[in-house]
Amino acid sequence: MPAFILLVYSSIIFQISCLVMPPGDRSENCNSKASVSQLYCTFYTDSMIKSTEKPCLISAKLKRWERKECKPNSLPVLQKMHVKVGDTVKVISGRDKGKIGEITKIFKHNSTVVISEINLKTKHVKSREEGEPGQIIKIEAPIHSSNVMLYSKEKEVASRVGHKTLENGKRVRYLLKTGEIIDTEERLKELMEGKKKTELTAAAGGAS
Repeated sequence: MPAFILLVYSSIIFQISCLVMPPGDRSENCNSKASVSQLYCTFYTDSMIKSTEKPCLISAKLKRWERKECKPNSLPVLQKMHVKVGDTVKVISGRDKGKIGEITKIFKHNSTVVISEINLKTKHVKSREEGEPGQIIKIEAPIHSSNVMLYSKEKEVASRVGHKTLENGKRVRYLLKTGEIIDTEERLKELMEGKKKTELTAAAGGAS
């Protein structure tokens, strides 16, 4: 029962007992106007002490996929990653260990990457229209970035990544084993052209 209801019941019982008593047997508390307020105060303090003695042991537990570290503005904290879209990487751990592929998408809030034709998962797709059969398709599931290493196609070796500043003041990534620079101008142009092509195809598909 809530504390407020108990407080109201106790005050009503106290006032009724004072009215039923003969005038000679009434105590000074019944005659004083401050007795009711004192009763309120004593009952409130007792209830507060009892509530603090036995705190609630129930705590909300978030799901594993809901535990995202967030900033004060409620946006997820973005992790620093050693790979970018378009990098050729080699899987060094897991079921697809030893496979080589190109990164197509990255997720910075949980530091995962999607690699073409690697870590394929089966997905059952329901039919959207009448008469259209359902499908079983393969999709590329994300892999944590710690399970991949940058790969050199020329030397055919996987290596860790380093950072250095060029003479023109530009900071680039390079492979520690081979010294090959990853962030070249030609590669950036190729990535920009590929991005424009994907945007055009998406726009054409939406218009149709």
